[in-house]
Amino acid sequence: MKYYFILLIPIQLALGQSRYPQDYFINPLDITTVLSGTFGELRNNHFHSGLDIKTQQVEGMKVYAVADGYVSRIKIAHYGYGKALYITHPNGYVSVYAHLQKLEPKLETYLKNIQYERGTYEIELFPQADELIVSQGDIIAFSGNTGSSGGPHLHFEIRDNLERPINPLLFGIDVKDTKPPTIQKFYAYPKDANSFINGKNERTELRLIPRGNANFEVEPLTAYGYIGFGVTTYDQQDLAANKNGVSNITTTVNGIKNFEIDFKRFSFDETSHLNRLVDYEFYKTNRSFVKKLFVEPNNPLSMYKDVIDNGYLKVEDSINNIYKIVVSDFHGNTSTVSVKVKGDKPEEKLQKIIARPYHHFIYANDATTLEDQHVSVYIPDNTFYDDVNLDFRVSGDTLHLHQDVIPLQKNIGINYDISQYQDGDKNKLFVGKITGYRKYINYIPTIKKGDLLTAYTKTLGQFILKADEKAPSVTPVNFQNGKWLSNYRYLKVKISDDLSGIGSYRATVNDKFILMEYDYKTGVLTHDFNDNVVTDTRNELKIIVTDNVGNNTTFEATFFRK
Repeated sequence: MKYYFILLIPIQLALGQSRYPQDYFINPLDITTVLSGTFGELRNNHFHSGLDIKTQQVEGMKVYAVADGYVSRIKIAHYGYGKALYITHPNGYVSVYAHLQKLEPKLETYLKNIQYERGTYEIELFPQADELIVSQGDIIAFSGNTGSSGGPHLHFEIRDNLERPINPLLFGIDVKDTKPPTIQKFYAYPKDANSFINGKNERTELRLIPRGNANFEVEPLTAYGYIGFGVTTYDQQDLAANKNGVSNITTTVNGIKNFEIDFKRFSFDETSHLNRLVDYEFYKTNRSFVKKLFVEPNNPLSMYKDVIDNGYLKVEDSINNIYKIVVSDFHGNTSTVSVKVKGDKPEEKLQKIIARPYHHFIYANDATTLEDQHVSVYIPDNTFYDDVNLDFRVSGDTLHLHQDVIPLQKNIGINYDISQYQDGDKNKLFVGKITGYRKYINYIPTIKKGDLLTAYTKTLGQFILKADEKAPSVTPVNFQNGKWLSNYRYLKVKISDDLSGIGSYRATVNDKFILMEYDYKTGVLTHDFNDNVVTDTRNELKIIVTDNVGNNTTFEATFFRK
C-alpha cells in the first residue's frame, strides 16, 4: 500500500504571492474545459465557490483526480452538492468534485458498504489518510446531475487548508476567453438624505453610451453630496453562451483609485453577505444583480481592496469630477464606463424620498420581539444590516412580515400559539412561506413544543399556519405487482407530497434494508439491483414514505427475480 505524508504548507503565505502552483493540478475531465459557471459569480444568497464544467449535456464522463492525495471526505445528499468527493493533497489544498453520478467502483463499494451498514442513503464520511489513496490521473468518479444541479455538469473546486475556496483558474486550469465583459446597466445611488442625483434623492438609472471596444460613457449628470454607483455586468467565454460572473471591478475618481472588488477567493463564512454587496431590493423585484461599487456599514466581505471613502464619490457644488469603472474577466479582458459628474447643489424645495411610515422601528443592534394575537416574531440583535421600519401584521393565521426586499444576516424565529386548535389537529400543523404569483406554500422546518410551533427563516415576506392531512403518494414507475424483474437493472418508484413535502422514506425487501437513491427533481426513488442485496426469487417490497408533518404511506408489492 502506498502512503503519503501530508504536509500542510502555510497557504496563507502563498495567497499573498502573485502565483499559485501552475503545474500541480491537471484538469478533472479529459475534454475541452467549457464553463457554465465561473468562480465567484453571484448566485441566490451565495457566491459560486468553483467552476461548473460542461459535460456535453450528458452524464457518466470520467472524473480524474487532479493530483496525488487521499479521499478525505465523501458526502451524499439529496440536495446541494448531491454526490460529492473531496481529496486532500500533499501541498495542503483540497479538490472538490460535486453533482457526481457515482463514484469509481472501489470507492462506490466502500461508500455503499457503509450506507448499508448504517441503513441510510444520505451520509457524510471522513476516511483516514491511509484508507483511500489516489494518484494524479486516477478515475475517481463519473459526472452527473445529482443534488441541486440544474443540468449535467461537474462542479469543481480547489480550497485551501482553511476550507476557503479559491478560483481554480489561478492554478493553471484554463478556458478560452477573448471576449470583454458585457455591461448591461449602470446606476447611481445617493448615500443619505442629503445626497442628490439629477435633483433626486433616489436610485437613478444612467443611460450608457457605447464608444466602441467595450468602452462606454454615461450621459452627463449633476449630483451633490456623497453618491455611489452600481453596475449589472456579466462575462462570456469563447466556447459558451452562458452569462457568467466577472473577476474584478476597479473604480477611480479623477484618476485616483478609490475602490476594488476582486472575486478570486472568499470564505464560506462570508458568502451570504453577497446580499450586502448587491442591491437586494432590486434583485428581489427584478431578478437582476446590481453590484454596488461602494461599501455600506456592517459589510464584512474580504473581497474589497484599496477602498477610499467607502467607494463613494464626494460631489461639491460647482465642482466637476470624472468617475471611471473598469470591469475585468479572469483573462484580463476589460470593459469600461466613464462618468462626468457636475456638482450642483439642489434647491431646498426639492422633494426627498419619504419612507412609508410603518409602526415597527427595529434598531439593528438590539434584539426585538414583535407580537400580535397568537403570533410572535423574535429578531436577534444584528439580524439587519441597518435600522429598519417594518410592516408587521397578523390576519387570521397569515403573518405579514414586510416584503422580502431587506436582507437578513441571521434567522428570525416565527412562533404560533396553537392552543385554540383541537388536539387531534395540532400534529398536522406547520409554518409555511407564501411565495410567487400563485401563492405557493413552501414548508419551513417547524418545531412543536407543547402548544407552540416555531419556525426559523432568513427572509421576510408572508407566512401562514397550515394543516397537512394528506399522506404522500407512492407509484411504481417501471414494474407492477407480481412482475418478474430478472432482466431489470433498476427498481423505480415515484413519490410525492402536495403540501408539506417529503420528510423521509425507507425501503426494505423481505424485511432487509435496501438503498434507494432519491432524485427530488423528478421525485423518483431508484434501487440498483447490482448492489446484490436482493438475492431471493420471491421478494416482498415495502416502502414507507413520511411527509414533514408525519403523515405516512406504506407501499407494498411483490416481484420476482432469478
